[in-house]
Amino acid sequence: MADDTTDQDASGVIAFAYEMGVLKRLRRAGWWHAGVRDPESVAEHSLRVAQLAALIAAEEGGDPARAAYLGMWHDSQETRIGDIPHSARPYVEVASNERITEDQVAGLPDLAAKSIRDAVAEYESLSTIEARCAKDADRLECLMQAVEYRESGYTRVDGWIESSRSKIQTDFGKRLAEAALTVSPLAWRNR
Repeated sequence: MADDTTDQDASGVIAFAYEMGVLKRLRRAGWWHAGVRDPESVAEHSLRVAQLAALIAAEEGGDPARAAYLGMWHDSQETRIGDIPHSARPYVEVASNERITEDQVAGLPDLAAKSIRDAVAEYESLSTIEARCAKDADRLECLMQAVEYRESGYTRVDGWIESSRSKIQTDFGKRLAEAALTVSPLAWRNR
């Protein structure tokens, strides 16, 4: 039989996992400005960010697993504040992602909480190659999603494409952005 600490730790992790489940239902709100009726969820966005972060890090000499881990947590705070479009940011005051994360992980066991706090702080500081790769993956994923929406008939996405493209910093990330603009979103079907 488990002791009270174990049960408390398990309960804390499960409560946190339920909170993270909100990301599956939370839509990326900025896409509504482009007329997208049913935009991707934050969880869908974060999955591809983590995947791209790993690939960029592998080519940039970073640790792919660490970059993916940073990408996985980069928007987890949105369970508490929602997805705030960039056009709204000048009008709202929001706590830092580090502060929100601190509150989110308060019920987790110490090592698990520290792991997430450290990942969010690293991502926000852009102090490592893995953080820079994860940030570029976030931008690249937005660019790719805009291309996919454009291919689906949404015409007002060029601002997302250009803004994302202009902010990518890593060499491989820049190469991927250029390829994303010329490769069909369905090119994989012919391979």
